[in-house]
Amino acid sequence: MRQAASRTDDTVVCLDRRQSEVAAEIQRGVCRAFRALGLSVVTELPLANGRRADVVALSPSGGVSIVEIKSCLIDYRTDAKWHDYLEFCDRLYFAVAADFPREVIPEEVGLILADRYGAELVREGMEERLSAARRKAMMLSFARAAALRLQLHLDPACGLEI
Repeated sequence: MRQAASRTDDTVVCLDRRQSEVAAEIQRGVCRAFRALGLSVVTELPLANGRRADVVALSPSGGVSIVEIKSCLIDYRTDAKWHDYLEFCDRLYFAVAADFPREVIPEEVGLILADRYGAELVREGMEERLSAARRKAMMLSFARAAALRLQLHLDPACGLEI
């Protein structure tokens, strides 16, 4: 989480060091595009079911979207956990690079094409509104993660582990 605002190069920083460089670039593009649309984003957010969402976006009206990043077709085909995210968002999206075979992405989820500089929403996913209790839990999780990461950014020696 040490992406300093004063950074002048175009390096994409992998926050948790588990992502491929391609996935990190897609994530950065998605986050830039969502911020340009007025959404707040948190990456690598742990969910109550033990999964970790690649990107969670919160709209000004409280809408919750989750983006699952797929760096290549093999990544998509070997990872069937995307259904596990549906109960934690109003909309689910896959974010992929422009050369990804789009026809394999299920029609019920949204599709985002992204690179290191930005992203384009190709298709909206079906909306399935969260229950009030789940929405509150997601907002609290989002807020806590954002606050803890900000504290770590402001004071790297504060003793927080993310």
